Amino acid sequence: MSALFAAADFEVTTGEPVIGGLHGATRHFYCPHCMSWMFTRPEGADLFVNVRVTLFDDSSGLEPFMETMTAEKLPWVSTTAVEGFEGFPQPADYGRLMGAYAARGAG
Repeated sequence: MSALFAAADFEVTTGEPVIGGLHGATRHFYCPHCMSWMFTRPEGADLFVNVRVTLFDDSSGLEPFMETMTAEKLPWVSTTAVEGFEGFPQPADYGRLMGAYAARGAG
């Protein structure tokens, strides 16, 4: 699981992450010491960074809103996400998704 942040609001403050084994347009960054997956800069979505929630000191307030790559998920895996995509959403979907996500917090 990961949490999507605006790239402008994200910075690495310590160390130099390394790109993992996949060296494509979507870049997955890892800790150079333990090789834990830390964050991803998705292809075509340069304004966003996906940060692995396992890095958070406290993730208790997070709830799944969207799941991606559902075409590959195991049949016994389920979440409470209200949006789902077999792959990744298209950039044209982002405005609607951000509006729907913001509306959840307004209730």
